[in-house]
Formats: sequence, C-alpha cells, structure tokens
Amino acid sequence: MRDRQWPWIPDRPWRSGTALVLIPLTVIVVITIADLLTPHDISLSPLLITAPAITASFAGPRRTAVIVVITIVVRLLLDLEAGLLGSRDMQSQLAALLVVSVLLVVFSYLRDRHERVLTRVRSVSEAAQRALLRPLPPRLGALDLASMYLAAEEEAQIGGDLYAAARTDDWARILIGDVRGKGLPSVSDAALLLGAFREASRRHATLPDVARHLDESVRVELAEHAQDLAEAEENFITAVVLEIPHDRPVVHLIDCGHPPPLLVRDHQVMTLHVAHPAPPLGLGELAEPTYAVETFAFEEGDTLLLYTDGVIEARGPGGGFYPLADRLRSWRGGGPETLVEHVRDDLLAYVGGRLGDDAAMIAIQRSAAGVVAVTGPGSGADD
Repeated sequence: MRDRQWPWIPDRPWRSGTALVLIPLTVIVVITIADLLTPHDISLSPLLITAPAITASFAGPRRTAVIVVITIVVRLLLDLEAGLLGSRDMQSQLAALLVVSVLLVVFSYLRDRHERVLTRVRSVSEAAQRALLRPLPPRLGALDLASMYLAAEEEAQIGGDLYAAARTDDWARILIGDVRGKGLPSVSDAALLLGAFREASRRHATLPDVARHLDESVRVELAEHAQDLAEAEENFITAVVLEIPHDRPVVHLIDCGHPPPLLVRDHQVMTLHVAHPAPPLGLGELAEPTYAVETFAFEEGDTLLLYTDGVIEARGPGGGFYPLADRLRSWRGGGPETLVEHVRDDLLAYVGGRLGDDAAMIAIQRSAAGVVAVTGPGSGADD
C-alpha cells in the first residue's frame, strides 16, 4: 500500500531501508576519524569491513555494492595517508576486503531473489485461497456471519480445513469440514468437497441428500486416487452441515464425525450434541449411515460457533488442549466478527503464536426479528 503522505515514494520498506543505510555510513565515518586520530603504527582501517557486512543484512545488492565501493575507497585513502598502501600486509588485507565484499553483494542478491520468489508464492497462495475458500458473505437472510482460517503450514494460506455457505429464499446452508491431514496435500480434497456442496445446494436437495451426495463424492474421488483399498479407507473428511430456515428460530444439522457446534446464548455456552452422528465423509460405504437431521433452537441474538479440531486440539506450552467452551464464557458479546476475533487472539496467545494444525471458524448470529420462538423439547443443547 502506498503511503498517502508521500505519494512520490514507492512504499515504506524503501524509506526504512534508506534510513538504515545511515548506519554503515556512520560506521565508516567513525572508523575513519578514529584511524586518523590514532598513531600511524595502529591501523583501524581493517574494521571498515563491518560496514558492508551490516549493509548486506538489510539492503539489496545495489546499496550493498555502493557501501562496498565507499568502503574500499576510504580504505585506500587511509592506507595511503598512513604510507602503508604498498606493504604486503595491507595488500593481502585489501584483497580479503574485496573477496568478502563480493560475497556480501552476491549474498544480498540471492536473498532478494528468494524474497521475490516467496512474494510470488504468497500471492499465488492467496489467490488460490480466494478461489477455493470464497469469503463468506457478511449476511445471509436473517443471519450475520464471520469466518476465519488459520493455516498451520508456514507460508501457506490454505490447507485441509474448509467452509462454504449457500442460500435460497427459504433457508441458508453452511458447511464446515476438516480433511484428514494438513497443509497443501489436502487442498485438492477440500476443493472436491466444496464443489460437491455447492452443486448439491443448487439442486435444492434435502439436507440428508446433501450429506449423502458429499459422502459419495468423497468416496469416489478418494478411491480413484488411493494406491490401495487400505489407503482409501484411511482417508476421510469430518464435516457439519447446517440448514437454518429464514422464518423459523431453529437450526437443522447433520454431524459427520466433526466437533459439535457451540451455541452462545445470554453469556451461556451450550454444546449441540447430536443423538445420531454420521460417520466422516468417505466412510459411508462401511457404516451405511442414515444421516438423521437433528433440530436445535436458534433464536434471535443467539450465536453459533462452528470450528475444526485444529482449534480444540491446539496445545499450550504445558501440553493442555485449548478449552474452547470455557474460553467462550469470557466473550463480552457483540457481532460474530468480534467472537471470531476473540477466539483467534485467545487461541494464538494460548499456543504461543503458532498452531500445530490448520484451524477454521465460523460464527453465525441470528439478528432479524419476527421469527416464532421454539419452546419445549427439541432444543437439543447440553450445558
């Protein structure tokens, strides 16, 4: 992002790099003055090599080369002033200065090239993330949404965790899932499931039909790419599929081996345990699931938090798992965006800044009035 106050300057890193060049220049000036003030039998000019070394630690090859040239010129002038330029000792030191300086320039060039490649990789990764994990809309009918993805693999923006949302005039459907494994190797499986979910949602199928279609798609794809039957049976995807009607304060869900959603209501946290969970997607042929839909109350002001196991299985320095439900009780309330940010900041602080697995979260809040409250049995929430 360009700085508005200085439009003629490309960016802030350029300005900071230019300011840092003053450090080696100051070193050169200090060493030169010190050498001139000391007796001729004490030469401080060999210390000038520190200037190019300092420059190469932050600057590119051009600025490093400029400092190298200045250093060599100053070194020659100091040796000439001291009458030591013709001595073999000074010649060998000057040769060493030249060799080290060339190596420093080459080092800064290779580092800059590596940083440019890394920048391109990051941009491609971000583009892939936007194409695969499309940002959830901030609002779907009567629902406010917020999502977040934290990739465990360094320099990766995407991994095996996934989420998606679809809407019709009658309901909103939301998917969150976790591919077995982590990092870039699981991206293709995540893309497969997201495509299958969007296709099934466009067909306006029932929620069990959607779950069944997802399972079949995963099984077929995994079987085609697995080396043998044992490997195919080891690959699966856990998921939760939600359907939230626009005109009724309920949420219908099917849990396919995924961590259960959490419901926050009046500063109380409840776990939405299902009585009949389905097996993870990709294992339906082994268990012959029925995909029973279970219904829970989801009233105005309630907030649902969907998450992957990268959140609850994150370990702190002491080895303990992150207590998500307990930590949610410290949330002071607000929109879904504030809830997601609260969990993210608290989670990263708990683990010391770095996760061991990919983690994804979706917060959903019903904000529209005019729906009929649901009372009696069927709330399905456990404290």
